[in-house]
Amino acid sequence: MQKLKKSFKNARTRDVFEQNIRKIQNKSLSLHQFSKPQTPKEKIKNMNKTKILFINTEVMPYLPEARMSSIGRQLPQGIQDAGHEIRTFMPRFGLINERRNQLHEVIRLSGMNLIINDTDHPLIIKVASIQQARMQVYFIDNDEYFTHRHKYGNAHGEYSDNAERCVFFARGVIETIRKLRWKPDVVYCQGWFSAISPIYIKKTFAEDPCFRGVKVVFDMFDNGFEGHMANNFYRTVKREGVLKADLIEVKDKPVDYVSLCKLAVKFSDGLIITDNTPAAEEVKAYAESRGIHILDATDEVLDIKKYDDFFELFNNNSIEED
Repeated sequence: MQKLKKSFKNARTRDVFEQNIRKIQNKSLSLHQFSKPQTPKEKIKNMNKTKILFINTEVMPYLPEARMSSIGRQLPQGIQDAGHEIRTFMPRFGLINERRNQLHEVIRLSGMNLIINDTDHPLIIKVASIQQARMQVYFIDNDEYFTHRHKYGNAHGEYSDNAERCVFFARGVIETIRKLRWKPDVVYCQGWFSAISPIYIKKTFAEDPCFRGVKVVFDMFDNGFEGHMANNFYRTVKREGVLKADLIEVKDKPVDYVSLCKLAVKFSDGLIITDNTPAAEEVKAYAESRGIHILDATDEVLDIKKYDDFFELFNNNSIEED
């Protein structure tokens, strides 16, 4: 190292070199690590690493503990600990305390306007870290749809614009992933609030470099809503790439919880059943008729390996070791 340092004739160059070496040493790194070639097994391991996008509705500790928020917290961490690469998103509901949870806006990802029903809605992206899990969570935010709202409704019932909120959430995640230029292998959609995402991924963004060939898994929970979505559901969801035939089941028809979940399944490659309910049985039967993969995850204890094996069914890049 001294010989290398002396080879620099300019004193300032030597000083800069010495400072950089100290920075490397302080980070417990070595020059050898920068140039160390990967072994064949390491190359195979990296090629086998599945990239999973989690479009979660609820995540602890940002929302109170419940089955959905607990899975939203533990599943991404477990999959990451299993050696896979993840990105995690959720809506920035109004009851999330930004100061306590240390959310901050990501300026380079914010600023886009999403048009829904002929009205511009600014997209704001925020991020926070769960330190003990070494996991970042991205939040989709908008003053009208999320900042000053509860999750799905208030004392008067479900919000009448929940369809618009679902669309904004789905498009917000997709546009952010495109800005990040990150291509997932599998997209996991948690609960009915994420049910619009499979349609746009498979239709509107089917040829986008970030989503071409991606597989989608929809996870159904016992968190359904009463009544129906707004009468303009078809018009709200319909956009470029989505054909009339794609939404024929919901065109000019009332859209309830089961029909919304079926719409998500129609554009998914896999279904996860987390809670045993009559609604889940009906959606499961629909999934079976379409011949897609189904995972029974009704166990009380979260089995990460079961999910990991299920996600691997959709990893087109998987290469087996000799």
